[in-house]
This record gives sequence, C-alpha cells and structure tokens, in this order.
Amino acid sequence: MSRTAVYTALVLRNRLSGESNSEITLLTAEEGIIRATVFGGPKSKLRAYAMPYNSGRVWIYRDKAKDYRKLSDFDVHSWRPGLRELYERTMAAGAIIQTILSSHGGGGDWPTALKLAVETLDTLDGANEELSERLLVHFLWRWAHFLGIQPNLENCVSCGKDTSSSTILFNVHEGGALCAECANNSQLQKINPGCLRWLSAVGTSEPALVYRYSMDNKSLNEAKSLATAILSGTLGKRLEVCNW
Repeated sequence: MSRTAVYTALVLRNRLSGESNSEITLLTAEEGIIRATVFGGPKSKLRAYAMPYNSGRVWIYRDKAKDYRKLSDFDVHSWRPGLRELYERTMAAGAIIQTILSSHGGGGDWPTALKLAVETLDTLDGANEELSERLLVHFLWRWAHFLGIQPNLENCVSCGKDTSSSTILFNVHEGGALCAECANNSQLQKINPGCLRWLSAVGTSEPALVYRYSMDNKSLNEAKSLATAILSGTLGKRLEVCNW
C-alpha cells in the first residue's frame, strides 16, 4: 500500500524546524489541517514552493507507525505574490490564516473551507487598500456563517422586533441583536443600518463581487468589530484583526 497521498491544499504556515528544515501547516480538502516536514535549506526549490498562501496539489509521504509526514512534491497552481506587495493585503491575508488556524480549519467540511479561503486570497491578491479590508470583513462574516455562529441581526433576540431599519446593539453573550428598548447597557456594540445592509448584501456573495458593495468607514469598522467579536467569543481567542 502506497505511503504517499495527494492533497489539494493551501499553505497556511511555514516555520523553521532545526537548522535547515521547516514544518508547514496545510489546509487540505481531503483531511483538513495537516502538518508536514519540508527538507532542505533556504535554496531548496521545494521549500520555496511551500510558502504561505501558495496552493495547489501536494504529495505527502506518511509513516503511520512514527506518525510522521514529509512533503515529497508540490505542484503550485497559485502563488499570489501580490499578498506580499501591499501592507493592507498582507495584514488581511495574515488575519484570514489566523482565523482558519484558530478554528482548526472549520471543523469538518474541508472542501468548502478551502474554497472560501482560496477564493478570498485570489481576490485579495490584486485588491487596493480599502478593498483589502472589506474582503477581510467579508471573509470573517462568511466564516462565521460557515461555522454556524453567524447571528440573526434582523430581529431583537429579546422581544423579536424588526431591527433591520434602525441602529441596534449587539450582545455577544446573548449572541444576537437588541433593539433600543431592550438594551439598557451602553457598553454593548452599536451597529448602524448601513452596516446591517452591507452585511446582508454580501452575506452570500462571492469574494470577487465584494467590490460592488461599498460602505463608509464607520460601517466598515463596525462590521469588522462585530465579525471579530462573534468569532473570538466562539473560539475563546481574541483575533487580532482590528488594529490596522
């Protein structure tokens, strides 16, 4: 029986391991997140292929008895050099990778997780500064839906009132929106109608279409804070995506 398996994969992380090797973390459509050793120094072609954000088909040799994997070959389909050419793209891509790792690759539906990550990174690769941030928020919002934790913001969780046309306050502990009448805590996060409309509009859109949906800076910051709070509350780990 062959010990080599072929995966459709995205490189999430590449870290030094010893003096001349590295360990890569991959998101695969077949098994979710896996790790493998890459042999060779800085001039190794295979090590150069296995850089973060690259995706394609990888060949992994596995010794089950020793619970050991190594990268044997990598046919890179997408290099995405643009992610390293603009600060905002780099920060957004890093936040996407952090989110995927923090949620262990999404918890089971690996092909969908990989598709969402790859499509977002492909679009981000050529995005300008402002669109880069919108693509990150879009990814976080869709990832929350993918994990099954995206809240209903159209109705108050306390009284059921329609909140789609008014400013709401989001309660992380309640996991939903509160109307002004039910919210007595000024510390709750305010979400204005513009932010709600944008989240509703892009909720099922592909990343390549996000450029069509613009919004003001206030709404963008509210959407980013909201998506981050939802994911952080579920994952039990603060996602550092709001400070740039």
